[in-house]
Amino acid sequence: MNPGSQNRPTAVLFDLDGTLIDSAPDLANAANWLRGQHDLPPLPYAQLRPMVGSGARGMIGVAFGITPVDTRFEALRDAFLARYAEALLQDTTIFAEAQPLLAALDGASLPWGIVTNKAARFAEPVVRGLALHTRAGTLVCGDTMPQAKPHPAPLLEAARRLGVAPHDCVYVGDDLRDVQAGQAAGMRTVAVRWGYLGVGERIEDWGADLVVESPDQLLNWLDLA
Repeated sequence: MNPGSQNRPTAVLFDLDGTLIDSAPDLANAANWLRGQHDLPPLPYAQLRPMVGSGARGMIGVAFGITPVDTRFEALRDAFLARYAEALLQDTTIFAEAQPLLAALDGASLPWGIVTNKAARFAEPVVRGLALHTRAGTLVCGDTMPQAKPHPAPLLEAARRLGVAPHDCVYVGDDLRDVQAGQAAGMRTVAVRWGYLGVGERIEDWGADLVVESPDQLLNWLDLA
């Protein structure tokens, strides 16, 4: 399968957490550490992992059962992020599923970049620590632009930096907001099953151009297999 009647994309953009990297262990550790500070027992990893894609809002929500309107939320969020910043590369790795994708893109000299809602103070050290900074053509973080995903602005900025028209890009992610942002930017979209996926609509209902179980499917779609 290839990108259909359209030409092969000239650039590929990726979400970070849940698509390229597995940061769930370190984020879950930070959430459980914070629960411990409030004399609460740790939650099972399986309960925390799906919410990683929702950032601090999702992690505080599942760890303490509150939403951002709760008066306790801001202090808990700040403490959570401070703890995470201290240990954001202890157990975080590049997904095994992502390694062949990046190798194939590098081998084909097809530019790729990262667009994440993760703030720069976390995303930049993680990307450097995993040596992705020497390979990615650009990194657009959650606070690079005034708006974050699902707004298309971060994806449009990434395309601009790569010198590629948005309609010649494909955006790959593991969250509904990734698909929404990609579509709003006029890009083709791919949803990956190995990510965190969150809760709510099934991945098949997000409206992505392609849902992939494995990197081979995406490589075939890109005509790189």
